[in-house]
Amino acid sequence: MGNNKGVKVIARNKKALHDYHIEETYEAGIVLTGTEIKSIRQGRVNLKDSYARIDKGEIFIIGMHISPYEQGNRFNVDPTRTRKLLMHRKEIDKLLGMTRQKGLTLVPLDVHLRNGFAKVQLALARGKKLYDKREAMAKRDAERMIQRKLKEYNR
Repeated sequence: MGNNKGVKVIARNKKALHDYHIEETYEAGIVLTGTEIKSIRQGRVNLKDSYARIDKGEIFIIGMHISPYEQGNRFNVDPTRTRKLLMHRKEIDKLLGMTRQKGLTLVPLDVHLRNGFAKVQLALARGKKLYDKREAMAKRDAERMIQRKLKEYNR
C-alpha cells in the first residue's frame, strides 16, 4: 500500500499484531448505513475480537463494534452487526483458498478513510503460539533495556 494520499486511520487492531503472524494484507470497502459512517468519522469504532469470514462467495466482518451515532435516534442499527465487505471476486476466491488449505485466518488490522470512503485493512494471518508471544515480549523488553542503557551512557 504505497499510495497513502487521502488516508486517515480511524482505529487499529493492536491485539491482531500481538496474536498473529501477518502473511498478506488486503483492503476492502465496508457496506455501512448513514449513521454508521458518521460514527466512524468521529472515531467511534473498535476492532477488538473481530474477524472476517467468507460465506457463499461473499466476505463479511464479524464483531466490529461501531458505536451508535448520537443524533441517529431510530436510524441507528445494532453496533456489532455483521457487515458485508466489498472486494473483487478474484481476491475473495484467493482468500477462500488460502483460509481453507493453509488454515489461515482473516483478521482486520485497521479501519481507515480513503478519499471519504471507509475501508478495512484485512490480513491473512496465522495464529501465534504462546511461546511465540513470550519470545516477542522478551525481545521487546530487551530492546527497551538496550535503549535505556544507551540513553544513560550517552548523557
